[in-house]
Amino acid sequence: MNTFLEIHPEIKDALQTNKPVVALESTIISHGMPYPKNVETALAVEEVVRNNGAVPATIAIFDGKCHVGLTKEQLEYFGLASGETKDVWKVSLRDMPFVISQKLYGATTVAATMRIASMAGIRIFVTGGIGGVHRGAETSMDISADLTEMAQTSVAVVSAGVKSILDIGLTLEYLETKGIPVVTYGQDEFPSFYSRKSGFLSPLRLDTPAEIAAMIDTKWTLGLNGAVLIANPVPAEQEIEPGEMELYIHYALAAAKEKNITGKEVTPFLLKYIAEHTQGESLEANIALIKHNAKVGAEIAVTYTNL
Repeated sequence: MNTFLEIHPEIKDALQTNKPVVALESTIISHGMPYPKNVETALAVEEVVRNNGAVPATIAIFDGKCHVGLTKEQLEYFGLASGETKDVWKVSLRDMPFVISQKLYGATTVAATMRIASMAGIRIFVTGGIGGVHRGAETSMDISADLTEMAQTSVAVVSAGVKSILDIGLTLEYLETKGIPVVTYGQDEFPSFYSRKSGFLSPLRLDTPAEIAAMIDTKWTLGLNGAVLIANPVPAEQEIEPGEMELYIHYALAAAKEKNITGKEVTPFLLKYIAEHTQGESLEANIALIKHNAKVGAEIAVTYTNL
């Protein structure tokens, strides 16, 4: 066992007895939603995973350890960090050595959560939407570490597609270059986080958790390392029409540029701006899609574990 890992006893038992486990990130708690909605959502997502036959493992960093599985009190602490408390880092791969060695509190992004999940032996990870190639990346070179991590870490990622604030077309091209299979669950079009449509055809389509689990197993049995991106469209009744959302994204990007928001602060700023200017509609869609992802992710984990 890695000396920097602290695995909750329930999750350790599940891994040792070959029960399905689903990893969950923590930046959605500390940097993705306002308090107390973030904590309520985190607890609800864990409950969805349990109700669908798997064990939830929310991942975060504190006390010099990568914690796999959090208590309700620990979730509450990370949730409060989204308000006035600013002592929780948004941790991607480059930040991990510093945050761990300094014994700071860190909420893990997709990339960091994937790496820690892999260290613990967890193969299925559920998130809201992955990072990707940012708009204007041809001049800024702003490409999320989520993508490079997916190229090398063998953890399947269930998301509602790529965050619509990004350049979806370029992100799909980058994923192809890195050899990362992209499969959309139940439809031909690749989803765009808040919306079921993006204008881009999905590279692959599968219609059941069993088919997806078989594909994941085949990839890794062949010795092909790296992730599989499973795009799970937001439920139709909770989606936001793509044209309407694109308008808010343009306003948000302009506001970020005006305030000179850069680096890892960009995504939290844009999500907060959009939530405020859609009167909370985007937040409700975000909550709906992460719960839906948790359901599908748990079903895939159950099927994969039984293979």
